[in-house]
Amino acid sequence: MMPNQKNIMLRFSFIILVMVLIGIAIICKAGVIMFAERQYWKDVADRFVKENVTVRPTRGNIISSDGQLMASSLPEYKIYMDFMINKRKGETEEEEKTRLKLQHIKDSVLYANLDTICKGLHEIFPDKSAAFFKQHIKNGRKKESRSWLLYPKRISYIQYKEAKRLPVFNLNKYKGGFHEQAFNQRKKPFGSLAMRTLGDMFPDIEQGAKNGLELSYDSILKGRNGITHRQKVMNKYLNIVDIPPVDGCDIITTIDVGMQDIAEKALVDELKEINATVGVAILMEVQTGDIKAIVNMTKCNDGIYREIRNNAISDMMEPGSTFKTASILVALDDGVITPETVVETGNGVYMMHGRYMKDHNWHRGGYGTINTTKSLMVSSNIGVSRLIDDHYHDNPEKFVRGLHRVGIATPLDLDIPGAGKPNIRIPNKDLSNWSRTALAWMSIGYETQIPPINTLAFYNAIANNGVMVKPRFVKSIVKDGQVVEDIAPEILNPAIASPKAISEIQTILEKVVSEGLGKKAGSKQFHVSGKTGTAQVSQGKAGYTNGTRRYLVSFCGYFPSEAPKYSCIVAIQKPGLPASGGLMAGSVFSKIAERVFAKHLAQDLKEAKDSTSILIPDVKNGDISAAHYVLNRINVNSSGVSEQSTEGKPVWGNVTSNPDNVLFNKKDINNKLVPSVIGMGAKDAVYLLESMGLKARITGIGKVKSQSIPAGNTLRKGQTIQLRLN
Repeated sequence: MMPNQKNIMLRFSFIILVMVLIGIAIICKAGVIMFAERQYWKDVADRFVKENVTVRPTRGNIISSDGQLMASSLPEYKIYMDFMINKRKGETEEEEKTRLKLQHIKDSVLYANLDTICKGLHEIFPDKSAAFFKQHIKNGRKKESRSWLLYPKRISYIQYKEAKRLPVFNLNKYKGGFHEQAFNQRKKPFGSLAMRTLGDMFPDIEQGAKNGLELSYDSILKGRNGITHRQKVMNKYLNIVDIPPVDGCDIITTIDVGMQDIAEKALVDELKEINATVGVAILMEVQTGDIKAIVNMTKCNDGIYREIRNNAISDMMEPGSTFKTASILVALDDGVITPETVVETGNGVYMMHGRYMKDHNWHRGGYGTINTTKSLMVSSNIGVSRLIDDHYHDNPEKFVRGLHRVGIATPLDLDIPGAGKPNIRIPNKDLSNWSRTALAWMSIGYETQIPPINTLAFYNAIANNGVMVKPRFVKSIVKDGQVVEDIAPEILNPAIASPKAISEIQTILEKVVSEGLGKKAGSKQFHVSGKTGTAQVSQGKAGYTNGTRRYLVSFCGYFPSEAPKYSCIVAIQKPGLPASGGLMAGSVFSKIAERVFAKHLAQDLKEAKDSTSILIPDVKNGDISAAHYVLNRINVNSSGVSEQSTEGKPVWGNVTSNPDNVLFNKKDINNKLVPSVIGMGAKDAVYLLESMGLKARITGIGKVKSQSIPAGNTLRKGQTIQLRLN
């Protein structure tokens, strides 16, 4: 063997030996770490793991029956600054020197960019000056704060993103120190519309929903929390998902935004006119029980009407004359009277078991001899009470049982917490609180307590040929666009009375409006049926006479009479006289009925289009690239935008439609001037304005008709701009 070969073999042998020894050492060390030092290294690893961090899911939306977003969760933020480099416990002298060096670098970067940062913050938050922010940040650094609140209020997502682009703030939070606290704020795009029915959330997210549909469907809307832990991997902290969060489902309500707006406007206009304190209006679909609109307005100390509580479902008040319909229906169903049964009302004043009862026209001589139909038409207290007292005085329990039978006292078990339950005393259960006059006054709407929605459900059953359906607020539950659960209409009573009695009361209620005191609730376009109500409100222990008298004026009915589509109740509380259910509540009912009915008018045959005709849709101004895409998908000719559409970004412009196609005209947006959003839909208008730093507030529905800050004015970020839609 050559000497060189011998040397090579020795070297290879040495290298192999070294490698084997290293391998043995690694295996031994691994064994020591895995077994002898197991607990130590496990404790070290645990120091870099933050376990069981709760991840909040996105709360589901509440959507109207016509697809409008009524309540949604939007992010809001508070922004903070951490001025310091983290100081480790028990750090060495060398580590301290390194930390101080890094702290000096961090301070130098901050102060070098301080003027730019403060100027940028002032532009984002105009209510605070650049000088304020400069001094405020210096104070935070002086106090060596780890979490210095930069701006006192919560800010929007757009404001947060703008702040995040500023120097230093655009670094990660360990280098720059800028960090945020996120909140999931519940927003209602339509403001006060159905606000109390939709419900509210507590400020503290842990407390959840406060009331309304938010509370009753909280378990469905809120979703399920997830769990993550943060672990240091490769010198970086990563979020490790243990249990992913499950976002909440959306609920589709029965409320129609357009009808809700109609009902609210009609009611508030009347409340202002008569200086009322509380007003309620509910619109219900006859066959399904769908609540299409529900308005609850209370006059506040500043004179503004707001939705404070859900009076429509919770107010326990004596209903007054709208209750007379139930009394007469019981007697008709029992067969003790007919629509032609005669009753003597005299001169309008009648002694009823030692207590005087009066008709509203007693000072004009009363109504004299009238029949059952006329008693309801003119809302005669004496006529109705005598008809009931004559046939049930010796057996009042039979009458009260009849009231329960026809549904006026049926508990509705509504979806919304806090709903009241009708309170109608049964004589054999409460003999100590039953007097000789109780039956007579109960028959005309006193000595009882009925929430407005229960009265409406009763009248709705009459309109529905005796079938009582439960008022429905939610139609379905949806997840990712797919229906998870359909909530079907629920029948509470298939027949509240005999078909004969129902037919008779329907005829009488139509005459109340066409010939009686309910004329103001009628319409020239269609027939209306219903009953007026005027009741003096009890002042508790003070009774009916102490202090300023308060009245409840109401009208409950349905339309059109021949084929009822909707039922509606309007109930208004007001101080002092005059007080007229027909004049005050009836006029509101008429406005609601006519405007709602107009939404369903059929198109004139002369204007009808052949099925082969090309129908050009009404296209709003705004993001014309999105409109162009939709029109192309439905094969409608359009021009002027395709070459301008870039990577899905909005292209703003105006629209001109003609019988053959749609022409788009691009409009350049100057970021320093307020743009014109006239003619845009709410979505595009709000997006454009808020992306430019303005705060948009909308009223109404449809297209933007006016804006409070004229187009072309100098844009000041943070300003609020009011948009009126129509």
